[in-house]
Amino acid sequence: MSDADTLSNFDLREEIKEYWGKRAETFDTQPGHEIFSDEEHTAWIRLFEKHLGPGGSRRVLDLASGTGVISHLLDDLGFEVTGMDWAEPMLAKAREKAMKRGRTIRFLLGDAERTMEASESYDAITCRHLVWTLVDPAAAFAEWHRVLKPGGQLLVVDGDFVNPGWFAKLLATFSKTRARFGLLAQPEAKPADMMETHRSILSRVHFSRGARAEAVVELLQQAGFTQIVVDTDLKAVHRAQRRHLPFFKGLERATQHRYAICARK
Repeated sequence: MSDADTLSNFDLREEIKEYWGKRAETFDTQPGHEIFSDEEHTAWIRLFEKHLGPGGSRRVLDLASGTGVISHLLDDLGFEVTGMDWAEPMLAKAREKAMKRGRTIRFLLGDAERTMEASESYDAITCRHLVWTLVDPAAAFAEWHRVLKPGGQLLVVDGDFVNPGWFAKLLATFSKTRARFGLLAQPEAKPADMMETHRSILSRVHFSRGARAEAVVELLQQAGFTQIVVDTDLKAVHRAQRRHLPFFKGLERATQHRYAICARK
């Protein structure tokens, strides 16, 4: 890798960190980030139990932990949880939640691609909606493999948020038809600067063309992971989230390429 590439990656990482720091203020107001019902909480618990089993005081590292949503689920399952995020505003909210719930979850400021944690120090690693943002996933997966104990498990929950599913394509065609006849309502206004930053970041990360499960699996294998299982049955989670989303948005989410990947060291 050239010095120019290193500088470019450093700049991109700083941009990503700043972007998610700004998103912290509204992160917990959005379905798909925070959990808004017992039904969704149960769906997530069952997904994590399915792949990781009960916590049993095992040590888990929750990467890109954000405001601590997944960290708290893991705590509910009985894991000894360390959440790591590189956006201090996210961590501040996560720590506030833990204090209110009387939980002893440990939250650290750190980079998921360079954790600085000791080798073979965790029984499990989890991350939700992190992989698609990674600048260098091959290096990240090698780092996670290093940090896991022999026999340790990795659970990745992610998706392809670039390429639209069949329903999104259908909806786009329908919208164009309505627009021709002046029947399309004005879209909800969003901060233009945040949208542009998101597009710019997405165009430069490794999975700029979409984080497909098969591509993630290939990189996990190269990092030394084995017993890799791809689970695309997230219907229970999506069904619960749909109750808090606009009708068409909920259907669109259910047809996206989303998955959980479990792998073992």
